Amino acid sequence: MSGAPPLQGAYIKAAAGTCTAWRKLAHMMTHIVLRPLVVVVLLGAVVTCASTATAAGFVFFQTPSKNIGCAYQPAISRGDVPTLRCEIRSGLKPLAPHRRLCGEGDFGQAVTMTRRGRAQAICISDTVREPSARVLAYGHSIRVGGFTCTSRQTGLRCTNAAGHGWLLSRQRSSLF
Repeated sequence: MSGAPPLQGAYIKAAAGTCTAWRKLAHMMTHIVLRPLVVVVLLGAVVTCASTATAAGFVFFQTPSKNIGCAYQPAISRGDVPTLRCEIRSGLKPLAPHRRLCGEGDFGQAVTMTRRGRAQAICISDTVREPSARVLAYGHSIRVGGFTCTSRQTGLRCTNAAGHGWLLSRQRSSLF
């Protein structure tokens, strides 16, 4: 894992390389106030743990242009809700309306949804974009955990089981 921050490497060594330990740690950390900082550390660990398959069911993918990166997060334990999150490096256009100001992080680069919930733009202080993530070729789709995303030269369209979703592209973005 070249280029990993020293803290991240320390956590990886402490976990003794077990995906089970990372799943438990990831679940615990989702309930801690300092979550954004921890998520950055955990995402690197999940990717490291996932060298042969997706760790804990996490799935990372990106468009061929690498402008959009996404991550599917399964329900890690009882009470969790599977989610899909995508980020667009060039930003949401037009900037989606939001109900709250970001207390921390940035708004206008990420969207998320649950299996049946409406898509929404969110504040982020971490990233799910992973340079080594699978590339979803133009004209191809990925189906994971009740979500479907299709990559086209005109953008990435993702939907959930209820038909809610988004279209992200350099030219425009829409949530539906």
